[in-house]
Amino acid sequence: MTAKDFIKRLSEFRTEERLDVVEKFFKGNDGITKPFGVKFGDVFKIAKEFIEMPLSEINKLLDNEYYEIRMGAVSIMDFQAKSKKTPESTKKELFNLYLSRHDRLNNWDFVDRGSYNIIGEYLIDKPRDVLYELAKSDIIWERRTAIVSTYAFIKKRQLEDTFKIAEILINDKEELINKAVGSWIREAGKKDEKRLKSFLDKYAKTMPRVTLRYAIEKFDAPTKEHYLKLKKMT
Repeated sequence: MTAKDFIKRLSEFRTEERLDVVEKFFKGNDGITKPFGVKFGDVFKIAKEFIEMPLSEINKLLDNEYYEIRMGAVSIMDFQAKSKKTPESTKKELFNLYLSRHDRLNNWDFVDRGSYNIIGEYLIDKPRDVLYELAKSDIIWERRTAIVSTYAFIKKRQLEDTFKIAEILINDKEELINKAVGSWIREAGKKDEKRLKSFLDKYAKTMPRVTLRYAIEKFDAPTKEHYLKLKKMT
């Protein structure tokens, strides 16, 4: 269960057809990340085979310049975090590793793949101050982690943090944050529609249009039109 073993196994699935993956999906600008040429479905499958990989070896994968190899690293972390066999001490180490290596989890899909289980689920019964710190970060991926992690709370009908963090991020200049905020307050609204409407009553006029459209996606046509009209009034 070493980093070298994982890369060797993943190499069996390389194809020329997947060499455009960075151009299609990678939104970072580190100037380093390259395509390895493996479908994400295969990355996830191989990651599950390596679920017992030590964190020290996962950390080596996070240093890798290849996009899919880093996706493999965060996928192994995710599988470990949600496994009932994983002790709390290891979940804490996974939590710390994710946060300490956010420089390498530098794309929207790394965040979406790992933050729910590695960060959100770990914080279910703990203080959540770290999410508010991340929400105020200058780094887009850390801000995205702040809001996406709250999905774990939403699943348990704990909605307060989602809306509070959404308030912090409501006028973010990055579209990937705008979309995430809209998506996650929409999910929270499935648990408490009245709370979502109250939030929109306050912010619909001033929030980015894409955030509003994502937030109202599941409303009926008249309700959608109501909030869109509020936006048009500005």
